[in-house]
Parts: sequence; structure tokens; C-alpha cells
Amino acid sequence: MTDFDSDCKTLNRFVMTNTRDHELVILLNAIATSCKLISSAVQRAGIAQLYGLAGEMNSTGDDQKKLDVLSNDMMINALVNSGVCCVLVSEENEEPIQIPESKQGKYCVAFDPLDGSSNIDCNVSVGTIFSVYAKVEGSKGTADDLLRSGADCICAGYIAYSSAVEMVITFKGKGVHGFCLDPTIGEFVHTRVNMKFPEDGGKKIYSANEGNSSKWDQEIKDAIELFKSGAKPYAARYVGSMVADIHRTILYGGIYLYPADAKSPKGKLRLLYEGIPMAMIIEQAGGVASTGLFKGKIQRVLDLVPEQIHDKCPIIMGGKRDVQVVYDQYKKSGADVPAL
Repeated sequence: MTDFDSDCKTLNRFVMTNTRDHELVILLNAIATSCKLISSAVQRAGIAQLYGLAGEMNSTGDDQKKLDVLSNDMMINALVNSGVCCVLVSEENEEPIQIPESKQGKYCVAFDPLDGSSNIDCNVSVGTIFSVYAKVEGSKGTADDLLRSGADCICAGYIAYSSAVEMVITFKGKGVHGFCLDPTIGEFVHTRVNMKFPEDGGKKIYSANEGNSSKWDQEIKDAIELFKSGAKPYAARYVGSMVADIHRTILYGGIYLYPADAKSPKGKLRLLYEGIPMAMIIEQAGGVASTGLFKGKIQRVLDLVPEQIHDKCPIIMGGKRDVQVVYDQYKKSGADVPAL
């Protein structure tokens, strides 16, 4: 007997088995390759002098780090040359990236190449988030093909760069699965099968940037106060990298909130490459992905339709037990609350 697996279940094998779509296998392979490059850059950031600002701003006015720019280039180069994409949207680019006709395929990809990069200089976990759409039949592949609700998203995922490099993906109706990068063979290997929120709600953890609490709606303030009170109050855990916070929330249980507030009435997180892909993963893992009270009503994130590629949305994501606490506060104030 040896420690080697003679039947290694790799990412490529999983995608082919579950979709029978050769182009989707190529697409996920291109994303995986770029994430291996990003992982290498993150691990060598100090040695390669990749800490610090690049001196530019991204599409939403955030200062770009050197690693933001490098990670973005790695993603774009891999996807453009995959031969299966027609248009790309990146957090780091104000305009969509139109792929030359000679290299075009049917897929449209939106991505945040390095989520949580404000943490990179102090060596805190960062990640990559992506969503995949197929272009509309008859379309030549433009940004309009991405301006659709999460109901049309065919694949979503994130990659966490930490003590291990993990990719979590979902296809519509196929559950949520995790793959760990095995550095000895350079492949993502299937390690988490059918990831689900803990049935009993799991650990009592709330995750929110309470520095914004003075600008929150009263219902959000009341819900957070309930989490913090009682005989066994919830623990507060906020990394500030969405990938890290969501990954923990799925595995351990709890709730993650980045609600709309007086300063950011549409929320702060981007719909196409943060809200929709994370909502798709959360819901298929048995959780709830809500906007909270947004534009006069409580909505599913996956029902939102972006009006432009960098649209924003509020986020309340977690297990049913904990999202219900937030919904109860909205119900007390007279809002129409959906049943969970």
C-alpha cells in the first residue's frame, strides 16, 4: 500500500463527468491555471516586492494594489487564450473586455481577480470570485449577455488562498463542491463533496463590518444586537475578505452581512462578480442569500438584474436559523417577509 491515489478525482475530471461540456472543461481549466499563478504570486509577494499600491484605481474607485494588477492580467490572459470566451468583466477594468473574434467561444465570465486585496500587505487570506454565463443565442457576445439575473448563471465559484488553496464551485442543480490544490501534482483535487450548511445551523457566528453600524437600518442594528445578547451570544468573526468570510460561514454556519446603509444605499459589493456567484453557492449549499430590505422590498440576490456591469447590491447570507433573526426584525417593522 502507498499514500498515492491511483484514481485521483481532479477538477477537470469532475467537470467533464458532471457536465459533458468540453468547452466548460477548458474554461474551468483556464480559471484553475490562472489561480495557480495567482497563488504563486501571493506566496512570493514579499520576496518579489509585490506589496503596496500600483498607483491606479479600479472600476469602482478603490486603490489598486500591485497584486490586483498582476492577478487581473493573469486571469485575462488565461481566459482570452482559452478559446471558449467571448466577453470578460473584471472588477479591475472599467469597460468590458471584448475577445478577438478569432479566439471567441460561447462563455461570458465576470470575476474579481483578488478579493480582499486590502489585506494582502499584512498576509491575511485573499481570494478570487467568478461567475459564468453563456451568451444569448444569436448574440455576438457583448456585456449585455452578462446583464441577466443569477437564474441564468451556469457556473459560479471562488478560490481561497490561505494555508491551503481551495476552489469551491457549483453548477446549477449540481450541488457545491470543493477542490484543494495538491502542489505535488499541480492539480485541484476533489476534497469536499456536496458541501452543505450544518443542519442545526452550526456555530453561532455573525460576520459584519460594524464600523458601518451607525449608518445601518434600524432592523439590521436590532438583529446584530440580538446576536450579541442572550445567555450564549454569537461570536463575531470578520476577516474583511469576502471569500474567507463566506467559506467559513458555509463550513461552520452563521451569517455574513454587508447591508445597504445611508452612505451606500445600493450596498457596496458588486453584483456580477461578488453577489451573484456567492448567492448561487450559498443557496445550493442550503443557505439563504438575501438583499435585506432593498428598493422597498426584501429580495433574493439571484433575482436581481444588473443594470450595468459594476452594479452593486446589499448582502445578507447565511443559514436559515440566522437569516430568520434578521427577517424577524423586518417583520416587526411591517415589511413583507418571505418564508424561509
